[in-house]
Amino acid sequence: MKFISWNVNGLRACMEKGFLDYVKKEAPDAICLQETKMQQGQAEVELPGYLQYWNSAEKKGYSGTAIFTKKEPLSASCDIEAEGHDAEGRSITLEYEDFYLVTEYTPNAQDGLKRIDYRMEWEDARRAYLQKLDRKKPVILCGDLNVAHKEIDLKNPKSNRGNAGFSDQEREKFGLLLEAGFIDSYRELYPQKEGAYTWWSYRFNARKNNAGWRIDYFLLSERLRNRVEDVVLCSDIYGSDHCPVKLILK
Repeated sequence: MKFISWNVNGLRACMEKGFLDYVKKEAPDAICLQETKMQQGQAEVELPGYLQYWNSAEKKGYSGTAIFTKKEPLSASCDIEAEGHDAEGRSITLEYEDFYLVTEYTPNAQDGLKRIDYRMEWEDARRAYLQKLDRKKPVILCGDLNVAHKEIDLKNPKSNRGNAGFSDQEREKFGLLLEAGFIDSYRELYPQKEGAYTWWSYRFNARKNNAGWRIDYFLLSERLRNRVEDVVLCSDIYGSDHCPVKLILK
């Protein structure tokens, strides 16, 4: 099975840069999107053979997630079962016979960590939600989780220490998620791989110089560990300031 996760940073803009051709070429079983920045129906997303599930923010042009999948799920939901966390379109869960597929666009702590308190609330609520799912069947969580876990996961760890995405608080919450029974599938396969990033600033020629961050993930229930065939950071694919991440399961 092939899954793709991609923060498209505005789906309408990404479609003008080859999004549909990319999906048709890769033909994944499911592609999970973050930061769609649109309501369903604002643009025609022509992907024959795919069912579309959307969770858009109440605020137009902001946040939003979507999953396009070939196989109809048993159920679909658009919340993490926590009050106060359902207005920004940040998560979708599809239930299948033997796993849950969850896509997520984690709230950014913002400059000066202005939103760190909300981020911490989200982290705790989401972890509890995933643990509840995991007690029923394995979970595949993917998306822009807005945190680089270790120093190896960003180009300039020393100068970014304490900034949004590399604060001690965010990194600690990521660690707690791993301790709760999930694995970082990319690091399981490539524990020492340097220069492996999924997001680059549009400034300072960051992508050209590969001065990036790895903040997009596939986190899996530990019991899926032996099914992971490969995880690919598709840094050669443009269309967004993030690149797609591809998971292949046996």
